Amino acid sequence: MNEKNKKGNEWNSSLAFIMALIGSAIGIGNIWRYPYVVYSNGGGAFLIPYITSILIMALPFYFLEYAVGVKFKTSLPQLYKKIKKPFEYIGWLISFAAFLILIYYIVIVGWDLIYFIISFTKGWGANPDIFFSQTLLHSSNSINGLTQISWPILGSLIFIWVLIWGISHQNLNSGIGKICKIFIPSLIGIMAIIVFYCLTLPGASAGVIELFNPDWNTLLNLNIWLAAAGQILFSIGLGWGVITTYASYLPEEPNIVKDGTIVTIANCSFELFTAIGVFSILGFMSLTEHVPVEKVVTEGTGLIFIAFPTVFNNMGTFSYIIGPLFFLCVFLAGITTIISILEPLSNGITSKFKIKRKRVVSILCLIGFIMSLIFTTGMGENLVQIVDKFINEFGILLVIILECIVFGWFYNPNKLLKIINKNKKRKLGNWWVYLIKYIIPIIFIGLWLNGIYGIISRKNLTSIIIQTIVLIILLGIPAILTKLPEKSGKIESVK
Repeated sequence: MNEKNKKGNEWNSSLAFIMALIGSAIGIGNIWRYPYVVYSNGGGAFLIPYITSILIMALPFYFLEYAVGVKFKTSLPQLYKKIKKPFEYIGWLISFAAFLILIYYIVIVGWDLIYFIISFTKGWGANPDIFFSQTLLHSSNSINGLTQISWPILGSLIFIWVLIWGISHQNLNSGIGKICKIFIPSLIGIMAIIVFYCLTLPGASAGVIELFNPDWNTLLNLNIWLAAAGQILFSIGLGWGVITTYASYLPEEPNIVKDGTIVTIANCSFELFTAIGVFSILGFMSLTEHVPVEKVVTEGTGLIFIAFPTVFNNMGTFSYIIGPLFFLCVFLAGITTIISILEPLSNGITSKFKIKRKRVVSILCLIGFIMSLIFTTGMGENLVQIVDKFINEFGILLVIILECIVFGWFYNPNKLLKIINKNKKRKLGNWWVYLIKYIIPIIFIGLWLNGIYGIISRKNLTSIIIQTIVLIILLGIPAILTKLPEKSGKIESVK
């Protein structure tokens, strides 16, 4: 790689790097999933398994992915190939699994963009449920739904893909680095305004109390501990290949423990802070509709696109400010995540086939746009739910298990431990190696088996067919990329 390209693929500041990692971690799941997971898994008591999962699983594994990037300084497929040639497939599997997440994740951000636009006039009308499911999505569980396209969603999708292309096809610092340094502080600042305002709403305190009301008996339930492990896993973006890819762009060896801890604390603080705001709003909704908080609690699309618009309808004049700010927050969180999960596959293709970054990003954005069109149909919402559960409960958990096996058993983890302990006064001990080799794989295998059980137990023919197709694509494309011959020489120039 020539010097110009090399500098274009290096972070020019630690701030850009940290902001990019935080941007990857903070996503829509922090807003629509975490509050519900806390509430439905013991309230305040959930924080004990949650913090435990961070300490014994999330942080150690984060350090692993970070150290691997610093050590090998190359793309995921290439670094796995260096360990053992057949392992190149694992690198492509990780990269492509992240790309599949992007395909449907970007559609959800597209829904949000529409809501941001119409929030200035409360364009969802008096019945947000009907507007979302029927007017906007034309939602259908029937295969006939594939014949009906939602044109507003298609238009929104085109805009976001062009935006992602515009950011990602630039060099690292002009694109991802610059955007994250702007978007992340803006996201945090806007969310702070929303939360502090929502805490002043009537009924807000009842919602927050309901959120953190501890049920200590849940600590004896294994499922609660698995839920905590699963939440931090998906929340921080482990197994997406983003951490390793971003770390490979560092020009010098960093303080891995410090950086990893900063990103994890920032992510977890944001989702906890957001949960307070969400339940303040739900407490207000409970009061105005004269129903218990438990009757208005929901997660996912139901929370963002139905429950919140319902609240904004009852909030008064100030909702014309809070509503747009809220949907803008979701949009910013979504964009910073999307640009990060495009990077591992883009870097892998650039590295193996010696194609310039701009061309690779353009091709991937075009392919991604074509693939995401299916989610603009009447079956879009149903497809999002099915694919999301399958990719996360099967694909991402599988690649994390494979990562632990490769770096715990086929590569000497003590080499990575030396990198982690460099530039650090208090060094991690051999217990970190023990966690990587034994404890963390066992936890993830438990989550994976639980996920597979959930997939199998859904006795729905449509879901089975869709999951089978996704499985073939998920396992097949990495196999093709592995088999294709590697090109030698420098990255080709593009006029």
